[in-house]
Amino acid sequence: MSLTDTSLAGGPSLLQERRIQTAIPGPRSQELLDRKAAAVAAGVGHTVPIEAVAAGGGVVVDADGNSLIDLGAGIAVTTVGNAHPAVVAAVQEQVARFTHTCFMISPYESYVAVAEALNRLTPGDHAKKSALFNSGAEAVENAVKIARKHTGRQAVVAFDHAYHGRTNMTMALTAKAMPYKSGFGPFASEIYRVPASYPYRDGLTGAEAAAKAISTIEKQIGADNLAAVIIEPIQGEGGFIVPAEGFLPAVVDWCRDNGVVFIADEVQTGFARTGAMFASELFGIVPDLITTAKGIAGGMPLAAVTGRSEIMDASHSGGLGGTYGGNPVACAAALASIDAYENEGLLERAQEIGTILRTRLESLQAGDPRIGDVRGHGAMIAAEFVDPATKAPDAALTSAIAKACIAEGVIVLTCGTYGNVIRFLPPLAIGDDLLHEGLDVVAAVLTAQ
Repeated sequence: MSLTDTSLAGGPSLLQERRIQTAIPGPRSQELLDRKAAAVAAGVGHTVPIEAVAAGGGVVVDADGNSLIDLGAGIAVTTVGNAHPAVVAAVQEQVARFTHTCFMISPYESYVAVAEALNRLTPGDHAKKSALFNSGAEAVENAVKIARKHTGRQAVVAFDHAYHGRTNMTMALTAKAMPYKSGFGPFASEIYRVPASYPYRDGLTGAEAAAKAISTIEKQIGADNLAAVIIEPIQGEGGFIVPAEGFLPAVVDWCRDNGVVFIADEVQTGFARTGAMFASELFGIVPDLITTAKGIAGGMPLAAVTGRSEIMDASHSGGLGGTYGGNPVACAAALASIDAYENEGLLERAQEIGTILRTRLESLQAGDPRIGDVRGHGAMIAAEFVDPATKAPDAALTSAIAKACIAEGVIVLTCGTYGNVIRFLPPLAIGDDLLHEGLDVVAAVLTAQ
């Protein structure tokens, strides 16, 4: 399909069905993939071999007329639904007014309004401030900068199975070598890694896992040297790992007692994804700083750091910012998306989707010991695949399932430190019938393996 072809309208107007008209990739998609191979750096990979031309509701349509069920939402980005009408309208109106001034040069109201919304919505009733950026990795880098400036300390603790981004600093924070770190060092200094809570594999209670992590911090780093502890409340790329009850509160309490900034990386878990506006709420914790991106702006690039005013104000004027941070078009999209989260029942919808996902996957697990664990919250659920006899990760099976699902018109994503987890991240705009059909395909593929 050419760039000027307007025969397909995106958004919720798309026919909500799985439709396979050609092998995947079809001929038009293959043409684009050939051009990609010739023009795009090899390091920029892709999971689904199609040329996407439209998306909305619970489907992605390709240039060959295939309609795939979307259980990935662009890695938890199009949570409100692709081309949500209010987001489209807000973007169109803003583009017609102006596309950029740089907030650090000529401020505009929408940036301030997004900051106000984040200050209101994020956990805790303390005074807060926000700063806007472009990507989750950029938000994480700036959270670390802010914490170091506030504390006057340098060390930062991240956890096993963590993923925080692809910049130099965030690669250092990320635990997984391939494909994120291998060959790209040396990495930023004063980054330390400690054990996380992984109930399926470590068998520890939350209190035990926290004691192990804290002991490692105290012995190997020292609280007086530590600026920040950063963790995803539910670890995303690491395998949708839900920590044992009590783990996060114990780590937060230790940070409070020792003047250490606790940073919750909610780039993937934020904005209704888990059935709460932020996953921190599920665990009863209030972060000092929280990083957000992905679902914040309905597909437009935007990210933020939000936190306690006294910490956020630690930086000197000009120490935070960026040319594109808080772009006015992205801010307009964010305000429309936030309105949808608050007023369109999306928290409840995420919970409903979570019930469907968990029920169906646990039913499969009951009849198939290769599914070692089903875990997650809301519309962020995963299945971990293992050798039934040893619990050893089965990355080959996981990859085969994902590829077969895509060939049958269902987009699923893999993750996990060991590459043995399939994650389900459908847009909240997906209908029940389409979600069940997608899971039917997953079940059939699993049976065939």
